Amino acid sequence: MRRGPFAAALLLVVSAVLATAPGLAQDEGPPATLAFNGSLGTQAALLLMDGQPQSVRVGQRVHGVKLLAVEGDRATVEVGGQQRVLQMGASPGRIGSGGSSGGDSGASRQIVLSAGPGGHFTTSGSINGRATQFLVDTGATAVSIGQPEAERLGLRFREGRRVMTQTANGATQAYVITLTSLRIGEVEVYNVEAIVVPSQMSHILLGNSFLTRFQMRRDNDILTLNLRF
Repeated sequence: MRRGPFAAALLLVVSAVLATAPGLAQDEGPPATLAFNGSLGTQAALLLMDGQPQSVRVGQRVHGVKLLAVEGDRATVEVGGQQRVLQMGASPGRIGSGGSSGGDSGASRQIVLSAGPGGHFTTSGSINGRATQFLVDTGATAVSIGQPEAERLGLRFREGRRVMTQTANGATQAYVITLTSLRIGEVEVYNVEAIVVPSQMSHILLGNSFLTRFQMRRDNDILTLNLRF
């Protein structure tokens, strides 16, 4: 929920005090978890870093996190040279600490997600280097992308294979494509099949064309994905 002017101003004061508290120096490394909790228009955001509120102006870097933009209920940040999109009110996302540039080698082979409202697992990430939002859907055969989001990401889906898919409004044409890369945190996989459907979707659905590459384990509200290949 967007904060009112008074609440936002109060949070800024609290954040300023916390920023000068011992152990919260501005030059510390990135936090383990990060969430977007409020905004002041398009000029600043309230980010929860390891549960601690930090008011960050667009262009400012705090604890290794740089705020790039605030657009409505989304904030785009840069962490470790990678862009991430944070959804306001979503559960805090974990920031990977491995040094690998891809998920097929090195130490970065695990994704850990916390359940959000309604028990859904959502997370920020990127497709072909462009930031976006995902929702885990074990019932989806492939990664599913709404056409408006596919256009925003610059996907050339009309060159893909045409298929018919069933929607609430009946059968409609969709496109099957291959994503060059799909990245969540520090884990990146390549050549992922996706389907682009002619509808608006709040999130890209992480279907089984992505999930089957991982060993999945759920412990209460924590979902752990360990890369298998």
